[in-house]
Amino acid sequence: MTAALPAGLTVRPAELGDAEVITAQMGAYTSGLLGFPKHSLENVADYLQDPSMELATGSWLVFDGEQLVGSATAVLTGARPYVGLDVFAADPGVAAWLLDTASARGIELARAADWPVSELHVGQLRQDEVFEGLLVERGFARETSVQLMRIDHTAPVDVPEPPSGVKLRVGAYDDATRRVVHGLIGDAFATQPSSGPRPYDEWLASHESRTTFDWSQMTIAELDGVAVGMRECNGEFVSSYDCNYIGRLGVLESGRGRGIAKYLLREQFARDQAAGLSGTMLHVDSSNPTPAVGLYLGVGMRPTVITDIWGRQIG
Repeated sequence: MTAALPAGLTVRPAELGDAEVITAQMGAYTSGLLGFPKHSLENVADYLQDPSMELATGSWLVFDGEQLVGSATAVLTGARPYVGLDVFAADPGVAAWLLDTASARGIELARAADWPVSELHVGQLRQDEVFEGLLVERGFARETSVQLMRIDHTAPVDVPEPPSGVKLRVGAYDDATRRVVHGLIGDAFATQPSSGPRPYDEWLASHESRTTFDWSQMTIAELDGVAVGMRECNGEFVSSYDCNYIGRLGVLESGRGRGIAKYLLREQFARDQAAGLSGTMLHVDSSNPTPAVGLYLGVGMRPTVITDIWGRQIG
């Protein structure tokens, strides 16, 4: 049963031009929990214009008069066996209605995709105990957590020496190189189905749509001439935190244990410090089967925000 929308409120789908007001609403919500806004305007704008987003049927904005008080989306991307939900509302009644409405749309999307098994996935800031209660009531279970990690560059950062046999190829300006990167992501994250890349054409279109990304921010690590790792960055946190963001970093099993991942991190830290940025940020899944969390802690990064990821199987 869908929760009722509190009386006197109105709803409409989001539009591309709503990025600024949504950023402000999400910022008020996350600031109330964290003490600071989590999302940048660029982050929100790029999300709204992603090719997988169907704003007319998969987004909801709730208004109290002229004031935006809640926002949500339901998005299916490529062949991944889940639908991603996002819900942002400080008022429990608004949050409940948005969660139920987005879940209903998510179920429609998953069934239309005809997956044999699928889930709804939704993130919850660990500090939001009220929203956690709404998830539990609706049969969601906590599956993992994602940490937003950061390192501050308060002193000069030396460019590290590459591991033996390792060279970096910076930039992915042609289709062949982009396909190599896409394949590296798929192989590096093969044991994490929810972290794999979208189908190539959708993955490509998504990157092309982002205002904070260009192909110079893609790097391939080669070991004795063979591509074994990749690093992808973007500028979605530059305006809000003065930090570069590492959106992806992966090394194939055949290249692990040689210090390549640590080198990719430290080499990016040196680039970011030389560019005058205050720091570098990334997200990491706490259930990553590789020792990723320990790697990031070991190079001086620290968690700043923890988001729990909840799932509910769709029958």
